[in-house]
Amino acid sequence: MGIVIMVAQVLLGLSLLIILHEFGHFLAARAFGIKVEKFYLFFDAWGVKLFKFNYKGCEYGMGWLPLGGYVKIAGMIDESMDTEQLKGEPQPWEFRSKPAWQRLIVMLGGIIVNIIVGVLVFWMLTFKYGTADIDNTQIYGVKPGIIGQKVGLQEGDKIIAVNGKKANLFFEDLMTSEVLMGDAVLTVDRAGQEVKITLPPDILNDVSEYKKNEFVQPIFKMLPVKEIAKDSRAEKMGLQVGDSIVSINGVAVQHLDTFRDQVKANKGKDINLGVIRQGAALNLLAKADTSSTIGFGNLPTVIHSYGFMESLPIGVSKAFSVITDNIKGFGKMFKGEVRADKALSGPVGIATMFGTEVDWLRFWSLVGMLSMALAFMNLLPIPALDGGHVVFLLIEMIQGKPLSEKFLEKAQIVGFFILIALMIFVFGNDIFKLTK
Repeated sequence: MGIVIMVAQVLLGLSLLIILHEFGHFLAARAFGIKVEKFYLFFDAWGVKLFKFNYKGCEYGMGWLPLGGYVKIAGMIDESMDTEQLKGEPQPWEFRSKPAWQRLIVMLGGIIVNIIVGVLVFWMLTFKYGTADIDNTQIYGVKPGIIGQKVGLQEGDKIIAVNGKKANLFFEDLMTSEVLMGDAVLTVDRAGQEVKITLPPDILNDVSEYKKNEFVQPIFKMLPVKEIAKDSRAEKMGLQVGDSIVSINGVAVQHLDTFRDQVKANKGKDINLGVIRQGAALNLLAKADTSSTIGFGNLPTVIHSYGFMESLPIGVSKAFSVITDNIKGFGKMFKGEVRADKALSGPVGIATMFGTEVDWLRFWSLVGMLSMALAFMNLLPIPALDGGHVVFLLIEMIQGKPLSEKFLEKAQIVGFFILIALMIFVFGNDIFKLTK
């Protein structure tokens, strides 16, 4: 059932973004009086369609190949490679008959809609949920994971500054792209002594391999339980909000990381928790379970709430940080500092991010992120992508005449093979990661 939920979420999220992206092209084309012949979710490769209907001269439908979608605009060389129409005289309702600036807006329409959707999603999420930060005043240093140990961090280190800028009260500031993209200098308080640690430029390879939590984890004092997950082991064993956990299977725990280590060490075994409830000592038993979690929350989280308009600049910042992170990531790939197989993910990798349970906050956060990523990817100057068309139109506007149709046809074919190669690579990479 979990796999079904995961697939359903990724199909819903990507379908929504594809339709909105293509709708951006559709609206812009219609606004300039350009005929749109087809509007499809997924590709109807070799003419195979799941369904179709006609409305006001446009065929709407759904193809069988879930690798994107398209609108077929009259008089335009696109991924359909239908050049028959171009043999006749240009008609006033065709793409090729319109001024270059109008055609440019049509090609940017999908990207613009994706950016609007991404900003809107992050804006509304910020307004509804606010932002949650972990209070650094409750952190007793960090516990480095595989990546953290590799760069020279030690258990108990306190990270007090990033690139010379004093870290504020929130741990999330140490987990930003500024740090994880590499080259950052961490100032560390190690037993009262100041130490500088420069992160390697290729740290993103390790982050991709081991995930963020293998960089550093905060060491928290065991605080009272704040919430209990429904149907969790914690709920079944009778743990309550306000309980203070002091031991697990007879081992005293003062810090959350020690507690987590003990839970993992006792995976598949009965767990006995020593608890203080309203001053009284209790023992709670959790039956053996294959999971390595109990199912409660007690992090020292600070929630910041914002008004409707206050949320807008925060939403804009979150949305555009996706694009700047992608630019930094691609820059590092071109420099050879980050391997493409570590940095790129395809539909399978995206599906795993949605998870096997429905979490609407996570779902919409990923939709917002993917919308901005889709805008960025489509702006890349690759023929067959919107960005390729934009480059050719800008050249036309500069030189005062369009590029030849033969050149555009050949460029479209080259772009098509580039995209196919990229798809094969990311699919293969996703499958390889799953089988490791």
